[in-house]
Amino acid sequence: MIDLRSDTVTLPTAAMRAVMAAAPVGDDVFGDDPTINALQQRVAQLAGKEAALIASSGTQTNLLALLSHCQRGDEYLVGQEYHTYRYEAGGAAVLGGIVPQPFEVEADGTLNLATVEKRIKPDDPHFPITKLLSLENTHTGRVIPQDYMLKARRLCDKHGLKLHLDGARIFNACVATGKSLSDLVEPFDSVSICFSKGLGTPIGSVLVGSKKFIQRAHRWRKMLGGGMRQAGIIAAAMDHALDHHVERLAEDHMRAQQLHDALSGLPNISVEPAQTNMVYVNFESLEQAQKVSDYLRDNGILTARSQRMRLVTHLNIRDEDVDTAVHLFKQALQLV
Repeated sequence: MIDLRSDTVTLPTAAMRAVMAAAPVGDDVFGDDPTINALQQRVAQLAGKEAALIASSGTQTNLLALLSHCQRGDEYLVGQEYHTYRYEAGGAAVLGGIVPQPFEVEADGTLNLATVEKRIKPDDPHFPITKLLSLENTHTGRVIPQDYMLKARRLCDKHGLKLHLDGARIFNACVATGKSLSDLVEPFDSVSICFSKGLGTPIGSVLVGSKKFIQRAHRWRKMLGGGMRQAGIIAAAMDHALDHHVERLAEDHMRAQQLHDALSGLPNISVEPAQTNMVYVNFESLEQAQKVSDYLRDNGILTARSQRMRLVTHLNIRDEDVDTAVHLFKQALQLV
């Protein structure tokens, strides 16, 4: 099957499996796993932050960040369609008593900062205490401009807020802009970096921030059952991905652009511009989208069954897969 549903479906390469099998390990709860310790130090340095903490998923590193920045009754500002609000099962509210203040996301993936500033709560016992602004880069494959991030930083400084980044695909942004990880995340107090998407590891994310912040996050990770033992096998995969799978993200971006260009001229659909590894195809109706998706599935291609269909290129997608997908898309649209 050619799987275009997400870059989370990537399979570890043979080389990655080999380094995982050979990784030196120890009990990470005791701080004894040398591969994890080295990986955390490496990612912290790459991000230009003081410290880092490994966790099982981006959902967990985002949750650790929210719990570490905010206390019960505090509020965080976030986009309606951002992962930390929409796709993480309400963990911050359920487990941390943290109140979300969501905003509509602009077409470019940003939040209207003037509107955000208006919603920052005054110091009044009627309101939750606004503590944090949570942003995302990339968002739906779009790279958020760095000057916007700097404006967000200035807004947070003005009101004494912390600034968190869900950087699940931040390395895609690095490759697309040519900027370093440390440059892109410099304005943020904390950053969640996922390795099991475009970087192709089977599991693992890293949270970066100050030493005191990571100490708080470490305590929360233990409380949430996230302490791991001989998990250097995970860190080894992540380290291998940093060495071998970052620059190759440009190939995913190139194939997404090829997919965009080939689909753009087809009838009865509209295709949004592709910046990184995602192509969004908009159908005239949900029924049409589902029929196309079903036809593609029956012919060996997996896609979402949504009217705004996301197609994601990744480590396991090759040029010939793009050609096949375009060919079958054309056939499907003729039938529906």
